[in-house]
Parts: sequence; C-alpha cells; structure tokens
Amino acid sequence: MANDRINWYPGHMAKSRRLLQDQLRAVDAVIELCDARAPLATRNPDLARLTRDKTRILVLNKADLADDAQTARWLEYFRRQGLTAMRFNSNGGKVKEILGHIEAASKPALERYAARGVRKTIRFMVIGIPNVGKSTFINRLHGSAIVKSGDRPGVTRANQWVKIGPFLEILDTPGMLPPRMDDQEGAKLLACLGSIRDEIMDTEALAGHLMALLYARYPAALRARYKLPEDCGGEPHELIEAACKGRGWLLSGGRYDTDRAAALVLDEFRGGKIGRITLETV
Repeated sequence: MANDRINWYPGHMAKSRRLLQDQLRAVDAVIELCDARAPLATRNPDLARLTRDKTRILVLNKADLADDAQTARWLEYFRRQGLTAMRFNSNGGKVKEILGHIEAASKPALERYAARGVRKTIRFMVIGIPNVGKSTFINRLHGSAIVKSGDRPGVTRANQWVKIGPFLEILDTPGMLPPRMDDQEGAKLLACLGSIRDEIMDTEALAGHLMALLYARYPAALRARYKLPEDCGGEPHELIEAACKGRGWLLSGGRYDTDRAAALVLDEFRGGKIGRITLETV
C-alpha cells in the first residue's frame, strides 16, 4: 500500500466542478457534508475555495458511526474556525436542528428580499466528496426518497433541485474529489470509507492498512470483532491472517482466504459493525 499512490479524478468530476461554479450564482447558501469518521480527509479544499463567499453550514454526517467524544472535539475545532458546524445522522437524525441552522443561515438573504417587498424562495446547495451521504441527507430533509442514493460513490451524476418547503429549495450535487491526491494518508482514509471505488484499489492492502490503524487506536474493538489473539502482531499482513483464522475465513488446506477477509473487513467497518470509530483525531 505504501508504494501505491491513489490518484483518481474521473472526467465527470471535472464536468461537475464546472457545473457547480455555474450554479453557485443561483444559490443563497451552501451545506457542506463531510464524514464524521474522518472530518478533514473528507473535506475537499477545492469546494471550500469555490464556496468561500457563500454562507456555509458544515455537517459532520454519519455521526452515528463515529466516536462521540471525537465528534465533539471536531465540532469545537471547526467552530473555533468560525464555521457553523453540527453533527447529523441521515438515516435517523433529527431534522429540526438542521432546519434551524438553515433558517438562521437564510435570515440575511430573507431580510434583503423583505426590504424590497419580495418573498423569495431560498436556495441552498449541498456539496461534498463522494459517499458522504448527500442524497440520503436531502431525502431525510424532504421526508421521502426523492433523490437516488446508495452506499457507494458516484450514485449522483447530475444536479437536481428538491423543494423542501414553500420557500426552501435544495440542490443535490455529484460528489467531487480533489483534482489531485497530494495527501496520500488522507487518500487512504477516503478509500477506507468508500469514497473511492474499490474496483481501482488493492483491497487486501487497503484492508490491512485499515486494520493496522484500528489496532493502534481501537485495539479492543478490533480484537473482539475478529477474535484476534492477545499476542497478535500489528503488521497489516499479520492482522489479516489472524482475522482469517479467528473468523474461519479459510480455503482448502487451511490457507487464509485473504480476498474474502479484505472485502468483509472493509464492509464491516463502513457499516459500523466493528464499533463507533473515528479515524482522524483533532
């Protein structure tokens, strides 16, 4: 994994960037989603630059999968930077709080229009990298599955306006990765979270990297899930093989089924089955 640079910027993302720049003129404010399990790695600095002149709300999404104590520290970190930040769980989070933030962020624009005697629909844009839950977030606000969503990158390929209330519309946008992956450690975190397609990855190396990271930060949760021995080494290949032995992922002749192990470790982490985990600390 150490010698395999992750560098993936499909052509549709360049098109999405141009479209986003065009649409920014039509919106009053921006809601940026990141993954609460890696709040820095899952923020695209290019998106932050493009939207810097707009009122912004930062949502640490999938907070139900993250370490609560770490999420609280990250919220404080972003708020010290002057950002309006909140946690959210798109699959069951309370909508009232986010709508309250939207109302507060909309107030300056509403007051400007009211001064001219106009009652205008406020428009927000939802942005973020792939697979941070933008479409699911919008469906949660709307109260129904109005936009297509899925637990993989690249489901949304085009912009779509969604009416949330009589005077509020939200624009769903495709996920955008940075044009370059200069921070390779951050890129590996994106791959672990499923923001980069597994098809272009060495999944065994990626799963080993993830297990080594979890062994250093959440050893008890990792041992319990994969029945690892106390004297298990912390190297990626050792952890993968110990998981194969502990969970019975074996081929004929007792050989370790490392392909199966890699796929299941990544899937179980992404689904929160290992525990509530945050990969980045403040």
